Amino acid sequence: MTHENVTAGAGANVAVRRRVRALNRRRTAAALLRGALPFAFLLALWHLVTTRGILPAIFLPTPKEVARVLIEMTRDGSLPANAAASLGRVLVGLAVSVPLGIGLGVLMGLSRGVARAMEPVASFLNSLSGIAWLPLAITWFGMGWVSVTFILFNTIFFLVLFNTLVGVRGVPRILEHGLLTLGGRKRHIILQVLIPGALPSIVTGIRMSMGFGWRAILAAEMIGSTNGLGFLIYNGANFHQTDTIIAGILLIGTIWLVTDRLVLVPIERWTVERWGLVSRAS
Repeated sequence: MTHENVTAGAGANVAVRRRVRALNRRRTAAALLRGALPFAFLLALWHLVTTRGILPAIFLPTPKEVARVLIEMTRDGSLPANAAASLGRVLVGLAVSVPLGIGLGVLMGLSRGVARAMEPVASFLNSLSGIAWLPLAITWFGMGWVSVTFILFNTIFFLVLFNTLVGVRGVPRILEHGLLTLGGRKRHIILQVLIPGALPSIVTGIRMSMGFGWRAILAAEMIGSTNGLGFLIYNGANFHQTDTIIAGILLIGTIWLVTDRLVLVPIERWTVERWGLVSRAS
């Protein structure tokens, strides 16, 4: 092959990569536009309802008023401080609950008999809303961050535990037997069969636990904390500050939407394509 042919081939590859990147950018822009259209419609409807006086301002302030409150709380530091408090609790809850839930779920799943016996218990505890533990948490730990963290731990831990246990149970036994036949040991079964096989279910559990964890911690902050986005909303309700309440709600939804779409959904999609029972689209 001559030097000219190599150069021409390299140039063609570069052109193909550029076209692929341009196509991906157009697809991303189209997806963002499709996702933004419903929110634009809701914003226009909100503006119409409030400016036409269909609802009093005490019930539903205008988008302009809510935007003003958001800017003011950002400038005085109250909004970043409360958002950081809630996010910090969620991250601590994830850092503690997820490894424990995965580890215990895998250990229980090593024995099919233990897994079958413990699955109803895990399902029962998983069915309990995290906020249902709040009266007990306040009785045990009093008002404060310990009670809020306890609520978050219960919400995330049992979801991850249950999904891990179900995922491990779903791994075909023949894969374990095959690895043992090839000379593998128990640690190889855990690291090379059970965890990879259960990973799609585990990631789904983590994604679900994030959503339920947000709800639980916000409710817990309304009652058992003196900071956080839940406290911000509850404090606004005490003073009939509807604009503050809606501002807090919008921020909560935005944080969750960004986290879910930019972090959790790509991880879940990659995990299913890599370890699940579907193939990557060509």
